[in-house]
Amino acid sequence: MIMKRRSISSKNRASDTDSTYKSGSKEQKQVRSDDGSIQFWTERNVFIGCLLFRSVNALLIHTYFNPDEHWQALEVAHRVVFGYGHLTWEWEKGIRSYLHPMIFALLYKILAIFKLDTVWFMTKTPRLLQSIFAAIGDLYLYKLADRIFGKHVSRWALFCQMSNWFMFFCITRTLSNSLETVLITVSLFYWPFHNFPSSQACDSPMSRKLALFFAALSCAIRPTSAIVWLYIGISHFYETKDKIKFLIFDVLPIGAIVLIATCLTDRWMYGSWIFVPLNFLKFNFFSAGGDYYGTHPWHWYFTQGFPAIVYTFLPISVAGVWLSKEWWLAGLIGWVLGLYSLLGHKEFRFVLPVLPITLMFSGYLLAELDKPDFPKRKLGKSDKAQKWSSWKYFMVFGLLITNIPAALYTSLVHQTERE
Repeated sequence: MIMKRRSISSKNRASDTDSTYKSGSKEQKQVRSDDGSIQFWTERNVFIGCLLFRSVNALLIHTYFNPDEHWQALEVAHRVVFGYGHLTWEWEKGIRSYLHPMIFALLYKILAIFKLDTVWFMTKTPRLLQSIFAAIGDLYLYKLADRIFGKHVSRWALFCQMSNWFMFFCITRTLSNSLETVLITVSLFYWPFHNFPSSQACDSPMSRKLALFFAALSCAIRPTSAIVWLYIGISHFYETKDKIKFLIFDVLPIGAIVLIATCLTDRWMYGSWIFVPLNFLKFNFFSAGGDYYGTHPWHWYFTQGFPAIVYTFLPISVAGVWLSKEWWLAGLIGWVLGLYSLLGHKEFRFVLPVLPITLMFSGYLLAELDKPDFPKRKLGKSDKAQKWSSWKYFMVFGLLITNIPAALYTSLVHQTERE
């Protein structure tokens, strides 16, 4: 499914232009907000703030969510490092790659070397490590929103990302879906969307290669990421002029490097040649093996699953899509939900990778409400700016008062006995 994309108006970018200045030996961005005040939103400061927030987020997770957090990651890593631990049937059938658990195996090995392999460190540091990845994902959503819509939208997109209850509940867990979400967000920032405004980094020759590398890595971590990249890849192949160069010099070499690294890792750990992506697809797509764990009706993601994790951001996100007219990017969300709906077995975490994009649209609407000319410019109506500013504060209050209790309850209370 290929949807025609609307080019972004340069006016959205012009109002958020950054000036820079030098203080000592450091160069910082000087950002003027609409009210004339000066704020500092450097990438370094944003990342530090996100890292602090996600670290606290990780330490506040005391509840159980899904067995894969333990049996497909930490238990496997423990067995690799310490020589004992239970492997579930998936590892006997070769439908899981060791690439993801090896991240935590390296962490456990470092803890063992420094005699820090105590219960507290063994249980807390994996999520703290994941909090670093989560903070990177937050930073790149901020950068992606800045690239597409402008600086002001990027701040509101970051606010939506931080305050969403399911993102708080899930992103610092050691699920492969959490790392998959981060990798997809990073790759989207570097992807050379033809009609999106490009930063200097995205104009460089290495941009598309970086995007393809992170895309391939996301597929290696979780093969179902191919659903996302099928939509983006077909669209890009249709639009690009250098189709042969794109396939031969970009897609094939980078895909081969990641695939070979994954296969060698699995050959080392399994003791024989195992092609995990094929086994994964056979079990989950061709044999409906996942149905053993329960099924839902075809419409579940649209009527229950995705609305539940987007929660009170849903109407704001829908309004953001309509106002921004970014149908191609919104189409990616629909594409992912649609293809996952074809599978009988459905879970909330499966559609986590498109949640940041959805929240970015929420940020777009909140940013638009900040502008005094919003009603006239967007809706063709004249109205007082004060009215729309009041609506913005009402929305922010509503989002916080609904998402914070849900995040804290699911992270601190719900199913604590199983954790």
